[in-house]
Amino acid sequence: MQIFLSGRTLGVVVSLTVLAGIIFFYRHVLHVNQTTVALSFLLAILAVSAVWGMAVSVFMSVLAMLSFNYFFLPPVGTFTIVDPENWVALFAFLVTSITGSQLSARIRKEAHEAHRRRREVERLYSFSRQLLGEGNVIQLMNAIPDYIVESFEAGAAELFLPQKDKFYRSGFGAAHLDEGKMKAAFLRDEITLDAEHTEYFIPVRLGVRPIGSLGISGSQLSRQSVEALGTLVAIAIERARAVEQLGQTEAERQGERLKSALLDSVTHDFRTPLTSMKAAVTSLLASPNSDSTQSRELLTIIDEECDRLNHLVEEAGEMAKLEAGEITLDLAPTPVNQIIGAALEHSKSALAGRKIDVRVAPGLPPVRADLERAKEALAQLIDNANLYSPKDQPITITAELTGDAVTTSVADRGPGIDDFEQTMIFDKFYRGKDQRYLVRGTGMGLPIAKAIIAAQQGNVSVTSQLGHGSVFSFTLPVDRDQKDAW
Repeated sequence: MQIFLSGRTLGVVVSLTVLAGIIFFYRHVLHVNQTTVALSFLLAILAVSAVWGMAVSVFMSVLAMLSFNYFFLPPVGTFTIVDPENWVALFAFLVTSITGSQLSARIRKEAHEAHRRRREVERLYSFSRQLLGEGNVIQLMNAIPDYIVESFEAGAAELFLPQKDKFYRSGFGAAHLDEGKMKAAFLRDEITLDAEHTEYFIPVRLGVRPIGSLGISGSQLSRQSVEALGTLVAIAIERARAVEQLGQTEAERQGERLKSALLDSVTHDFRTPLTSMKAAVTSLLASPNSDSTQSRELLTIIDEECDRLNHLVEEAGEMAKLEAGEITLDLAPTPVNQIIGAALEHSKSALAGRKIDVRVAPGLPPVRADLERAKEALAQLIDNANLYSPKDQPITITAELTGDAVTTSVADRGPGIDDFEQTMIFDKFYRGKDQRYLVRGTGMGLPIAKAIIAAQQGNVSVTSQLGHGSVFSFTLPVDRDQKDAW
């Protein structure tokens, strides 16, 4: 109120100054006719009206009319009007000035209202963008009051959710918002505006059903903005719930897919060794007098199949540890030749009779890796190539420097992998749709290799063409100290 009065007082002072200036100029500097003086007064009145409003402009209009009569209409120096036409001119001047002031004040008010509405729309837009950035329901509930305080420059904001009987607050004065009014806004499903204390209590409606309420203080908001605010919050809450539910549904679907893949792997890969073991044991029991050679062969089959089952279980345990980050790496400068040699030695029995072509670029710097783990990853890729390519075709292992890493590749001449399956072959338990019942395996070799390489700051990739084979590659970073020396 004090600021308003100060502004009006300033307007009166300016009005007096402008009128005095016009009178002095036309009385002592430039002599003009009465019409020019009247138009000058009107322009000044319109200018004052545009800045200080109707009250000041009416005061200036009356004062300008009296000044016009006293200083410019004959007899000059008196308020007496001799010519009746001057009465008409004076009255027309007063009406025109007041009407112009009223129109100017109205335009000023409408412009101010338009600016205020534009500002509120901008704030609502900013607020809605912030809401869309949150996908977690709990995080959204805690963030909504903060977003309101930030976007609308409010002193305090509060969100009440009756389902949890919980209040979410933000701002220095949040504790002073009346919780009773917050609950009443939800129960009555109506907006409460306290203009005196600039407090708003708004029901949060989803359709026609209230799901909570909002409390805001310390900011001037229109009723339309308040209603829009409640609607935006309701939509954001429902959207976050829908996104969270969709995520849970997707997780359940992925879980079912993983379960199906695991059951498929177990029924296929466990059945074969169990069948062999069962047949061997049955033969031993049915022929108690069999010779030692036959018994030894059957026991060897049982022993090999037990090892195979044990290997399957070890792979499952290895994958679980890798995913949980429970492995310890002994990273050290390691020559790539050493990793390739260790992997080939590990896979020697499986590669019996297979031609292996090793091509390592000369002068490769050592990589920073865990020798045992890197060997295990490469052995998995070699075993994969061995399983999925004809025995009479060679496997090519190459290594070359690519930037700050060494890329090691294993190329086979198998059936190849189509583009769709290339995106899934590194998933746990996934096996090619055309090979899963033709080639033994669990579908865990490639995921294990990928996890091992990722733990050593590398990555695994595949390029393949149907009918022409596949190339699996992995990178390991070059050891920085050794690279500088190299």
